[in-house]
Amino acid sequence: MKTQHMEFSRLIKETSKAIEFSGVISVKAGAELIHSSAHGYSNRSDEIVNTTETRFGIASGCKLFTAIAICQLIQKGKLRFDSELKDCLSFEFPNFHQHVTIHHLLTHTSGIPDYFDEEVMDDFEELWQKNPMYHIKRLKDFLPMFQDEEMMFEPGERFHYNNAGYILLGLIIEELTELEFSEYIKKNIFLPCNMEDSGYFSMDKLPKNTALGYIDEENGTWRTNVYSLPIKGGADGGAYITTTDMFRFWEGLFSNQLLNQEFTNLLLEDHIATDEEGEYYGYGIWISKKNDEIFKYHLMGYDPGVSFNSAVYPANRIKTVITSNVSNGPYDITCALEKEL
Repeated sequence: MKTQHMEFSRLIKETSKAIEFSGVISVKAGAELIHSSAHGYSNRSDEIVNTTETRFGIASGCKLFTAIAICQLIQKGKLRFDSELKDCLSFEFPNFHQHVTIHHLLTHTSGIPDYFDEEVMDDFEELWQKNPMYHIKRLKDFLPMFQDEEMMFEPGERFHYNNAGYILLGLIIEELTELEFSEYIKKNIFLPCNMEDSGYFSMDKLPKNTALGYIDEENGTWRTNVYSLPIKGGADGGAYITTTDMFRFWEGLFSNQLLNQEFTNLLLEDHIATDEEGEYYGYGIWISKKNDEIFKYHLMGYDPGVSFNSAVYPANRIKTVITSNVSNGPYDITCALEKEL
């Protein structure tokens, strides 16, 4: 086992150097932290280096927080998986199918229009030409971008990754709890897991030890992502975490601190096959299988100037958290580690 740990560290060192990685790479075997290293700058202008306690944005990696919040409300009897969207929100959706359910929204099978359809649009920054990112401060601010559009397909017909569905789940959380979405997550997920350094921070007032996101241009110049993302993250993405806090989150989830055993199992069930062979989706979480066995539960997040990957490998008792303040890197590190697994 010690040999494998040394091999992990060697692979991480070689791969991170080859791709000029910027961020933090942390690996746990059981309860033991076997690797943690920081690379690059959190602030390039002032040459402030990243540390293992730097906060990073994780983009869509936090859809799982939204899914857990919904499952908490269902566990408390305030909602059902088969509850229909039209009965859960006071907003009007004139062209939506009448039978879109919570389950459909959680599993990206609703068919509702998306404000950013990743199969149609390549560049997330295109969104803000008509809708300035500094106006997107609350979940309801996203609604004009999709609420009057037509359905893409019938509910339950197929898997199609959908950010707008998670915006709607966040709005349902707000209506049921009378709390702002980020406050609910802080109170019911971050605090129970002792994730003291994590939060949904506004980009114009980031706390200390938070990495700025960087977009590297083809001509060798760079810029920050401050004009490329909504000013504050929400139910479909945009939280900031440290790798230490992310380990605390995984430990809290798998020890039933956030949901009871029944609902933890439902969250982690492979509800729908995705477009990629061996890949499934639970509630807010990706599930990879090999030979019909769970290979890993994992989260991914990609935004301009943000990339994130975190995985739990049950058979190996390995957990990884890889955060970055540029648009790529964690996937390459993950692939290198998985060759060793």
